[in-house]
Amino acid sequence: MYYHTLGSTPPKRHTQFKQPDGSLYKEELVSSKGFSGIYSNLYHIYPPTRVKSVGTAKLFASPMVKPYDLRQTHLNTSKIGITGEDFLSGRKELLKNNDVCLSLCIPEKKSMPYYKNAEGDEVIFIHDGSGYLISQFGRLKVKQGDYVVIPRTVIYKFEFDEGPLKLLIIESASPIETPKRYRNELGQLLEHSPYCERDIRGPEELITETEKGKYDLLIKKEGQLYHYAYEHSPFDLVGWDGHLWPYAFSIHDFEPITGRIHQPPPVHQTFQAHGFVICSFVPRLFDYHPLAIPAPYNHSNIDSDEVLYYAEGEFMSRKGIDRGSFTLHPGGLPHGPHPGTVEKSIGAKETHEIAVMVDTFKPLFLTEAALEFVDADYPMSWTD
Repeated sequence: MYYHTLGSTPPKRHTQFKQPDGSLYKEELVSSKGFSGIYSNLYHIYPPTRVKSVGTAKLFASPMVKPYDLRQTHLNTSKIGITGEDFLSGRKELLKNNDVCLSLCIPEKKSMPYYKNAEGDEVIFIHDGSGYLISQFGRLKVKQGDYVVIPRTVIYKFEFDEGPLKLLIIESASPIETPKRYRNELGQLLEHSPYCERDIRGPEELITETEKGKYDLLIKKEGQLYHYAYEHSPFDLVGWDGHLWPYAFSIHDFEPITGRIHQPPPVHQTFQAHGFVICSFVPRLFDYHPLAIPAPYNHSNIDSDEVLYYAEGEFMSRKGIDRGSFTLHPGGLPHGPHPGTVEKSIGAKETHEIAVMVDTFKPLFLTEAALEFVDADYPMSWTD
């Protein structure tokens, strides 16, 4: 991420920065990769270490199904209803391995408690809904189609507007980054990148809560949810600066890369992490070679699993897939267009589809919570 700042900060790091009463503001360094990754410096009214109580841990994960049959899989989650009371209890884990976890969340409540994911970065794709992400770093307006990227240890809560709400949550055991091939040696996004820094929205308004009391914070670590109570709000900052902060990027601002013949999925890459990538399929013109076939060719994954989450539109290479469905095409099996879709695609000029793709480089497993959504007929759906 690039440099950003809000509120008040001292001229130099790690120097005296005094409150109106003469006491010191409490500096906190939030850093990644020890002290060698990106970081931000936060300035608190109160020490961020004053804990009033520590509660017992609760399991916050759905077990993986091992072994799971080698088969193409459709999770028909298009008609899924309320998944839980709030943003945390409503997370329904569906697919995961040690690098990444994919969940759907359709919470009943539009607000949530203070929360910190201490073991992973999060990318929250807002399929339906709008509202605000509120964190130590300030308030950020979010809306339908946004990827909301939240680095680990950021304390945050959402306040969603009334209306339909559906979230795809991607948790990563490693940092979420922009694709390396789209950056120069200083981290700036290059001219041929499908998006640039102007498309990235950071926190806009600092929220400073000064009252004391009992403030509950839920922390996720090693698949457990811990309950901490503090004597002041975690949003007591008067300022911060640095390169580590939550941001939003809209899938509607992703500029597709097209060509005379069919382009491979890497042109859709939006984010990278260790062990997987995230890609965005967006409305675009089809290939313009006079003999072009817009539908994708058959493909054998020899070292990756492919997941597609279908957000909007009609995918010309798939039949029987609805808005909000997942498909999993595992490594070791070829996958490709459904019968008749190749011929039907010839002559088509454009598509209005929107989808999020996650490609992993280690096998993905269904969770026990996912089994109720398995479409048993999908593996045979390529039969004429």
